[in-house]
Amino acid sequence: MRGLRPDTAHRGIALDGVTVLGGGHRILSNVSVGLDAARIAVIGANGSGKSTFARLLDGLVEPTSGSVHVHGLDVRRHRTEIRRRVGFVFTDPQAQILMPTPAEDLAFSLRGLPRDEVRARVAETLARYGLTDRADAPASALSGGQKQLLAIASVLITDPSLIIADEPTTLLDLRNARRIGDLLLSQAAQVVLVTHDLELAARCDAALLFDGGEIAAVGEADDVVSHYRRRCE
Repeated sequence: MRGLRPDTAHRGIALDGVTVLGGGHRILSNVSVGLDAARIAVIGANGSGKSTFARLLDGLVEPTSGSVHVHGLDVRRHRTEIRRRVGFVFTDPQAQILMPTPAEDLAFSLRGLPRDEVRARVAETLARYGLTDRADAPASALSGGQKQLLAIASVLITDPSLIIADEPTTLLDLRNARRIGDLLLSQAAQVVLVTHDLELAARCDAALLFDGGEIAAVGEADDVVSHYRRRCE
């Protein structure tokens, strides 16, 4: 694992000696890693520390010790700026669809901007992701794939520089899982993708393998995925 000074890359992610304790046990243990790849997969068994790692990058989890830097910012000290730059996509879209309709939910992501700008950007986003005809429908009536698409669109509409997606395809059928995977990996923003879908992980540029709260492997995605497959045989 190579180190990376937090101010050496515009979109560098750097953890230095990060330990996270919770629920009476150690979730992550002395994790140090530097990453600047455009698309980063995070893989490993359930309970290995993947989601905790992802949540550290957005300030949703604080390290018990150590430091986390994202795009040159200390996550603990610059939480407000991090939240502006980082978009987080949850496994279950119900966790982040907050408003009654897709149009209202997208507009909520742009609160504080001029009304005309919000209206134009919402209309553009609905059209881009094929949700125009569902703009004013109850969000609860959307299909599973449409709900996840809306959840992602509500993140993308803010133009984040880093997108973190925590198992975004787990609840979807194969067709929708592929659509969501394609959408995430096509973004210009840096993407950190926590996933059990090893085919999707292998399409990334780099990958981290977690095991027991530690990084068991890091490197090119194909190599790390192959290493994980061998460990599981």
